Amino acid sequence: MKLTIVTLALLAVLTGCTTAGPYVTNISSDGRNGLTIEKCAVKMNAFMGTVSTADCTTQNVQLSRSN
Repeated sequence: MKLTIVTLALLAVLTGCTTAGPYVTNISSDGRNGLTIEKCAVKMNAFMGTVSTADCTTQNVQLSRSN
């Protein structure tokens, strides 16, 4: 019985996915005196050994000069 519980707990840990973020993944000029900022969350699948991005959002920021 204990072996079954330990095996299931180990399987749950190995197949779990973790998500971190959002992190800024890209900053570029929008061509109109502003910036386009892209943020994505990073998702790690420990079972498959892969890291991917998910839930990406884009935000525009207008820049101005103060006199």
